[in-house]
Amino acid sequence: MRVHHIGIAVEDLEQAAAPYLHLGYHLEAQGRVEQQGVEVWMLRSEQSRLELLKATRPDSAVARFIQRRGPGLHHIALVTPDLQAELRRLAEAGAPLIDPLPRPGFGGHRVAFIHPRWSGVLLELVEEVEAPT
Repeated sequence: MRVHHIGIAVEDLEQAAAPYLHLGYHLEAQGRVEQQGVEVWMLRSEQSRLELLKATRPDSAVARFIQRRGPGLHHIALVTPDLQAELRRLAEAGAPLIDPLPRPGFGGHRVAFIHPRWSGVLLELVEEVEAPT
């Protein structure tokens, strides 16, 4: 699997983006994932992506993360071509799945999360939507 993006929990999107914009990243996409209670800015520099996540409600996972740990590294997202098959394989291997079934993620991708007790950091599996030809 390759890294799709690094997720960073932030309190202020503009302030958090500023250093990365000076480093050559640009705003690739922005929007909300209502189900997860976040506003997202996806920054990109060539093949590298950073996903800045700001909580839109106090009961969201990102809001709870910031309350406990402060802003910072939230998750690492890895690409898989078949998310459902990968979830089955990981469940059989004993991985503690937060999402046993895929859910909608940012940018129209299907995603699922694996608990950080398995790898030391929250992992997000991303099944990319193919770009229209």
